[in-house]
Order: sequence, then structure tokens, then C-alpha cells
Amino acid sequence: MNSKYDRRKFLKHSTLAAGALALAPEGFLRAQAAPKRTAVDEVTLGRTGVKLSRLGMGTGSNNGHIQTALGRDGFTKLVHYAYDQGVRWFDCAQSYATFEWMAGAIKGLPREKIFLQTKMDGQPADVLAAIDHHRQIYQTDYIDSMLIHCMVKTAWTDDFKRVMEAFDQAREKKWILAKGVSCHSLPALRAAVATEWTEVHLVRVNPQGKRMDGPEEQMWSPTDPGHDPAPVLAELKTMRAKGRGVIGMKIIGDGQFVNPEDREKSIRFAMSRPELDAIVIGFKSTDEIDEALKRMNQALAFPA
Repeated sequence: MNSKYDRRKFLKHSTLAAGALALAPEGFLRAQAAPKRTAVDEVTLGRTGVKLSRLGMGTGSNNGHIQTALGRDGFTKLVHYAYDQGVRWFDCAQSYATFEWMAGAIKGLPREKIFLQTKMDGQPADVLAAIDHHRQIYQTDYIDSMLIHCMVKTAWTDDFKRVMEAFDQAREKKWILAKGVSCHSLPALRAAVATEWTEVHLVRVNPQGKRMDGPEEQMWSPTDPGHDPAPVLAELKTMRAKGRGVIGMKIIGDGQFVNPEDREKSIRFAMSRPELDAIVIGFKSTDEIDEALKRMNQALAFPA
């Protein structure tokens, strides 16, 4: 008699469980079926073989002046806080005010666990020496990813051919592990996708179209209302098809998304894009790091 009762109870509970699953939201079911993803997962940057955390810390808000306003000690503490939370990569550039602070900020952290991305401006007379200067500034033997910074012209691949060749030489020397470009116009972005030289793309992307690449060969201006993100999203698909490493930037609209709803919308959008390997956000406080981690984790756990 007990065995019959137990069997009836088992069947009842099984039926209830099956019904609950049938009524569960589709996003919840996908999340349960897929491996758990988080903001601090170690991911691979395209076909480069180089690994980084899904979320990176930008050090160039308002060309780095937002970060340097914290003072050197405050900046170092923020970098260490990000690292302690699992954010293991840092986006830097020669033109950022933080350029010469990074070596001190990452001092004491295990270099092999850090992904360091830097960007070179202009066309120095001796490009290899300029690349070596970055290594000396960061006090490191190698740069994980080095980019040509802020291209806006369609013909940049012709104009910067000498720089591109020097990057290739530095790649062979293992001074840099991956090479690429950051673009600030749609024509330049399309040229970056077309050339087989590019391994890594740093791309401005958010659903609101703020600080997105526009059709003109020019930098963004304060009077620019924004651009339709669709053309950039189309280029993202081609990048992924070519096996490029793709990093999204301007996720918070270069700091313009002061409303939490806008930040939530943009981070959810970025996490829904299979073309993006990782994203970078410029932080000025531990609270901003905590918020980004929380929003990313929620978006990854329960996709729309």
C-alpha cells in the first residue's frame, strides 16, 4: 500500500514539475540549458588565441582626465579593485592622461593574468621604437593587444601602411600578441573590416546610437544627435564571420547614459550580441564597477 501511495505521489510531483517547465519563460529555460556565463569569464579574442575577461576597465574617459582626477593613489586603488572583482583587462592609450600611470597601477599584479590593450596615435618616424616605448612605459615585455588609434578616413589602410607593417614586425618579435584598430567613423570601420591585416576591432556600439560611427569621415562632435546603429551591427557580423576579435566600447554612451534605464538597455543589448567577445567601460568609482558587473551578470543569466 505504501509503495502505491509513493508511486502516486511521484507521478503527481512529476506532472506538476513538467507543467511548471512548460509555463516557464523562454529566457529562463535557455538560461537553464546553457552553461552559466558571467562578466568576468575568461574569453578568447577572436582567432588571436589571446584571452581576456568579458568586461574590461577603460582608462580614457574624457581622454583619461576623469580617471586622473582620482589622483594616482585613487586610480591605482580602482584598478586593483577591478582586478579583485575579476576584471582582468585594461584599455589604455598613448593619448590618455593615464598612460604613464598604468605601470604603477598594475605593479604587484600577476602580469600573465592581465590583458593589456594600448593604442598608438599618429605615424611616428620610427614606429618600432614607438611600440617599444609603450612596453617601457608599462614596464612589460609584451602588449597583449595594440591598436592603431582613432581612424576616420576610408584610405587609412593606405595612409598607415608603414605603421601597419611595423605592427607586423612587432608581432613577429612577440612585442605585441595581437594587432588591430579603433575606428571613429563608418567609412574607416568598413575599411578595417575589408583589410585582412586587422585581427582586433574596437568598435563603438550601443542601441541608442550615441557616439556611434557615422557616415562622414569625421570625429563625433557635441552637436551630433547620434547615428543609426544598424550599419555598425552589419559590420559586426562580417567581423565575426572573418574570425576577428571584437570588443565593444562606448557601452555607456561615453558617460552620457546617466539614467539607469539607459545603462541597463545598453548592457543588455551588448550581452545579446554574439559578435562581441568582450566590452570595455570607463570607470571612475567602485560603485560603477559593481553596477556594471551586476547588470552584465543578470543579462547573461536571463537573456531577453
